[in-house]
Amino acid sequence: MVARVNTVAFQGVDVRPVDVQVQISSGLPAFTIVGLPDKAVAESKERVRAALHALGMSLPPKRLTVNLAPADVAKEGSHYDLPIALGLLAAMGVIPKEELEQSVVLGELGLDSSIRAVAGILPAAVHAGTNDNRLICPQSCGGEAAWAGDIDILAPRDLLQLINHIKGSQVMGRPEAKISDSSPVTGPDLADVKGQEMAKRALEITAAGGHNLLMIGPPGSGKSMLASCLPGILPPLTPREALEVSMVHSLAGSLPDGGLITKRPFRDPHHSASQPALIGGGHRVRPGEISLAHNGVLFLDELPEFSRGSLESMRQPLETGTALIARANHHVQYPARFQLIAAMNPCRCGHMGDGALECSKAPRCGSDYQSKISGPMMDRIDIQVDVPPVLVSDLDAPRGELSADVAARVLAARNAQQERFTALGAPENMTLNAHADSKILEEIAVMDADAKALLNKSMESAKLSARGYYRILRVARTIADLNNAPKTLNKMHIAEALGYRRVLAN
Repeated sequence: MVARVNTVAFQGVDVRPVDVQVQISSGLPAFTIVGLPDKAVAESKERVRAALHALGMSLPPKRLTVNLAPADVAKEGSHYDLPIALGLLAAMGVIPKEELEQSVVLGELGLDSSIRAVAGILPAAVHAGTNDNRLICPQSCGGEAAWAGDIDILAPRDLLQLINHIKGSQVMGRPEAKISDSSPVTGPDLADVKGQEMAKRALEITAAGGHNLLMIGPPGSGKSMLASCLPGILPPLTPREALEVSMVHSLAGSLPDGGLITKRPFRDPHHSASQPALIGGGHRVRPGEISLAHNGVLFLDELPEFSRGSLESMRQPLETGTALIARANHHVQYPARFQLIAAMNPCRCGHMGDGALECSKAPRCGSDYQSKISGPMMDRIDIQVDVPPVLVSDLDAPRGELSADVAARVLAARNAQQERFTALGAPENMTLNAHADSKILEEIAVMDADAKALLNKSMESAKLSARGYYRILRVARTIADLNNAPKTLNKMHIAEALGYRRVLAN
């Protein structure tokens, strides 16, 4: 006789159903798990044995076989503990088998029979709701699972509570949806940034259109502070975006407090981060920083100090909005539509152009240092702005414009873009000017004669690529949206956008 319990396996953000089959048969006592289990799954038999012992039960002295089907899909993680335990209890006759037929089960067992939190509860809950199944998950993950919609959820604290509920001696209520209290906090206010008016303007355009930004300047000029101000002028996540972000963080096991993330992620990895840490991967494939920054900001400080391979591997995600991790036996895809905000010094010493402070190797040191960033990578950065040293007179100046005032203009510009794309029937994931393809740009970025002549002349003189041409149009469209300009782009919009296409030292 075979007892069956439903659970899931994760391949990127995709969820695959897994059938946990448990058989108790005659033979020498043994406990075998088959179906390509990893080390964590193979060790679950000891956790299950100890958890049942904590309840005063023992496994029968027979041959116990657990098959995780389909057998050709690798099974990773500790969330198989609870479905294996429930399958054994059903096969032993402790709980009725039919109670588990329409349930998706995830959870790690402690030796005291407690049910511990696991990664991936939110996408598993969405999967369960799509298939009209009930979800059984740890109590600490119930608030996360409740965001999947109107589905039946059981979130027990331990195995005994779950058994009592199934047998009818105890009733558990549905957990309430929870919002994370540990979402990324807003950084400093833009009013606290002294000087740097051009950089502030570039930051506003970046926020309004979802563009990529590179700030170049000497140490202490405020590049990192400007980047940390960006979350304060970005609008909150929409419900759809919040669900997407939370699903990625759920798979990574980094969803704070088991609740939904409502503020845009701001990720700032150290420049020593490896390529799998940035892009995703590893022995057990996990989302990288670019996916954890989905619908948010990825800040790379000291950009040339990152490894060349790591930076080059970001080129495709910057264009497609997805991170595809290829392995010999399978491919995994994670969403990665993020804003790249980068900062760097003009040279290794940081003072190129300052006759009193630059090193003896200038300007050669500048070209060598900047050449660590390839041309194709630079071509994908819409806005490149110089951040000069802060003057003493700037330090004594009164506070500037508040982040709240800038955020209001950013929100108005984003709303205008959303309405425009909706009217044109654009894809659902196309909500910002930075996401517009060439076909849509022909509709939303029509230039007058003077603007077109200026852009064509600049294309020839600066040898801009076709990608650069369309990125200038996207930035110009955002500038026009911030100025409440009509559909047609004029010469001033194009001129300002061209001013942000900085040519690095050769």
